[in-house]
Amino acid sequence: MATVALMASLSACDGGGGGEPADDEGAAARAATSSSPTVPPTPSEELGLVEGWGPDRAELERAARTVGRMRLPDLAGQVIVAEWRGTAAPVRLVRELHLGGVIAFDSNVVSAAQVKAVNTALTRQVGRKWPLFLGVDQEGGVVERMRRVATRFPTFMSAGAAGDTALTRAAYGASAEELRGLGFTVDFAPDADVTSGPGDPTIGSRSPSSSPAAVAEQVIAAATGFTDSGVLPVIKHFPGHGSVPADSHLTLPVQTKSRKDLDASDLVPFRAAVEAGLPAVMVGHLDVRAIDPRVPSSLSRKVVTGMLRDELGFEGLVVTDSLAMAGVTRGRDQGRTAVQAIRAGSDVLLMPPSPAAARAALVRAVRTGALPRRRLEQSAARQIALLTHLAGGRGAPVGSARPASRRLSAAAITVTDGSCSGRLVGDAVHAYGDTGAVGAFTSAAGRSGLTVLLRRSPPARLADARPRPERRPKEGKRAFKQRTRTWKKSEAIRLRRLGVWTDREDARLAGGTSVGFSGFHDAPVDGEVAVATDSPWVLGRVSAPTRIATYGDTPGAMDVLVQVLLGEAPAPGRLPVKVAGVARTGC
Repeated sequence: MATVALMASLSACDGGGGGEPADDEGAAARAATSSSPTVPPTPSEELGLVEGWGPDRAELERAARTVGRMRLPDLAGQVIVAEWRGTAAPVRLVRELHLGGVIAFDSNVVSAAQVKAVNTALTRQVGRKWPLFLGVDQEGGVVERMRRVATRFPTFMSAGAAGDTALTRAAYGASAEELRGLGFTVDFAPDADVTSGPGDPTIGSRSPSSSPAAVAEQVIAAATGFTDSGVLPVIKHFPGHGSVPADSHLTLPVQTKSRKDLDASDLVPFRAAVEAGLPAVMVGHLDVRAIDPRVPSSLSRKVVTGMLRDELGFEGLVVTDSLAMAGVTRGRDQGRTAVQAIRAGSDVLLMPPSPAAARAALVRAVRTGALPRRRLEQSAARQIALLTHLAGGRGAPVGSARPASRRLSAAAITVTDGSCSGRLVGDAVHAYGDTGAVGAFTSAAGRSGLTVLLRRSPPARLADARPRPERRPKEGKRAFKQRTRTWKKSEAIRLRRLGVWTDREDARLAGGTSVGFSGFHDAPVDGEVAVATDSPWVLGRVSAPTRIATYGDTPGAMDVLVQVLLGEAPAPGRLPVKVAGVARTGC
C-alpha cells in the first residue's frame, strides 16, 4: 500500500506541466490534496517539470532551486532573449536586465574571431552559474546570419532532396560544432514547416519537403545532429508556417485549414518531434481560425498550452518567434504582449522591441496578481535546465564543416530535364543570372579547369552617353544649334561603336554553353542549362533542355554542379516537392 501511495503522490506532482498552475490547480495544489502527505513534492515537481525532453531530474531540480531564489526582476529578465546593436559584447545590457541571453544577426558580425570574442565575453563577464542563451538563425540557404564567418550550408530542402537521414544528422551536427566553437548555445533551426508550394512566400526552400512524413524525418535527424554537438535546436514555426500565403514579418497570416487538415499535414512534423523527445519549439505568429480566431498563435493559450502542451504532450522549452515582427506588434501594446505570451504557455520571449519594457510588464503583472510568479519560475527553470544539459558540447574550428556541406549538396543535386549522364556542357560556359551564384560557380569552375565566359561591361567611353546640350545664358541660337549638331554626330558614332562592341561580345559569349542561374525569389533565368539555387519551382517555368536544382549556391554546391556538368559525378537527388512543367523528379 505504501508503494501505491507513493506512486499516486508522484503522479499527482508531475502533472500539469504545460499550463499556469493557477489555472489548472497546478502540481502544488494536487500535491496538497494527495493521500500521502509524508512525501512532499520536490521543487521541480512543484513546478510540474518532467523528464523526457532533455534534462534529467537532477538538472531540473538544480534549475528549480535556482529560479526559486531569484529576485522577481531578475526572474522576469531571465525569460527574455534580446537582439543587440553593434559589434561589441552587450555585457551591460544582459547584466543590468538579467536577460536569459541574446540573438546575433548579420549586423553584429565582423569576423569569426570577433564573434567568438563577443560570446566569450558574455559568458565570462555576466557571471552566471549556468549557460547563457546565445542564439543565432543559422538554417542554411537564405537564412544564414553567420554567412561571412561560418561554413555555408545549402537550404534545408537539400536534405529532403537527398533523403538520407544519417547524412542530414551528420551535416547539421558538423554545422552545430562550428557554431559551438564560435560560442553559440542555441540555433533557431531546423524548420518543421511543410511547404505548400509556390504559394508559400516565407518558407519555401527552408522546408525539406511538401511531404509531412519526409519533413518529420529530416527535422528529427537535423535536430539530433545539433544536440549531438551541444547546440540547442529550436524547431519552428508551430503550428506550421508553410501553408499560409503571407509573411508574418509583414502581417498576421491567416491559416484557414480545418483542424482535421492541420492534423494531417502541418502538425505531423511537430507531433513526431514531440514523440522523439526534441527539446524546444518556436511558436509562430499565425491566425489559426480553426483554433483561436484573430489571436496570434504565439499569444494564444489555446494553441500553445491547449494544442502543443496538452494535446501533443510537449513538456520542453517553448520560444516565441520574434516579438518585433508585424504579425504580433500591429495594434498591440508590447508590455501586454509579453505577459500574454507567458500566460499562453511560452517560456522564452524572443526579441521584444524593448527588453526593459517587457521585463517591467512581467514584474508588474506578477505584483498585481495578473501572472503567477510560479509561471515565470517554470519557464526560467526549463531554460536553465536545458542549457545546462547541453553545456558539455565541444566546438570545432570554422571551416571544419565544409566537407559535410559538400556531401549534402552532392547527395541532393537533381537533374529534372536533360541527360542523366555524360558531359552536359562544352569546353566553355557563359554564366549569367543571380550574381552570388555566378560568382561561386565561376570560382568552382576555375578549380576544375572549366572556362567561364562572363559578359563584360563596355568601356566607359562607349557606355556613358553625354547629356544633350542645353542652351547657355546669352548663347546665340546659331551657336547652340552647332553644339547640338556636334553632340548628335558624336552620339551617333558612340552608339555605332557600342553596337559593334556588343556584337563582338555576343559572338564571344556564344562560344560557351549558356547557363542561367535563378536564386532566391528570382524571376526564372533560362539558357541551354537552367540552374535553380533556391526553390526548384522556377525550373517548371523555363524552356532549357537541361534543368538542374542545386538547392544552394554555396562553394560546395557549385563544386558539385561543375562535376555534374562535366559528367564527372552523378545527380542522385530527387525533387522533394511537386514542380509542374519538368520532365521528371530526378535521375
